[in-house]
Amino acid sequence: MPSIPEKVHELTVGQLAARSGAAVSALHFYEAKGLISSRRTAGNQRRYSRDTLRRVAFVRAAQRVGIPLATIREALAELPEGRTPTREDWARLSEKWRSELDERIRQLNRLRDHLTDCIGCGCLSLDSCVLSNPDDTFGDRLTGSRLMAERAERADRR
Repeated sequence: MPSIPEKVHELTVGQLAARSGAAVSALHFYEAKGLISSRRTAGNQRRYSRDTLRRVAFVRAAQRVGIPLATIREALAELPEGRTPTREDWARLSEKWRSELDERIRQLNRLRDHLTDCIGCGCLSLDSCVLSNPDDTFGDRLTGSRLMAERAERADRR
């Protein structure tokens, strides 16, 4: 891993990528999503402050445990402007995320345990389809492909 001299207070996107392990395209994406920020030089090149390394590490760690980028952005927005996340910030935020992760793990375990029961038909109207319709929750409301349209509408609203 290339070392950056202490006297260097700003990093190029290449230096940030090399030190953080994130692809340049990922860094540009993080910036577009408001997770990190840069300033532009007179030549329109990005320059990142050194503390952006910690922010990128924070984002990548949160992503590895399945936290959505929108949730990560909200967490970073809670921090005072310009401050990087600390160990205490991670502990506080990870505690908030624990119940969400526990629920996802529960759901994934249930899906794994019932995977062989799935026939993959996609109809969503089977009484016992544990993947698409657990406990036949949709059976009382709708059947068939109309559920797919309803799900798409809900996703669009988010």
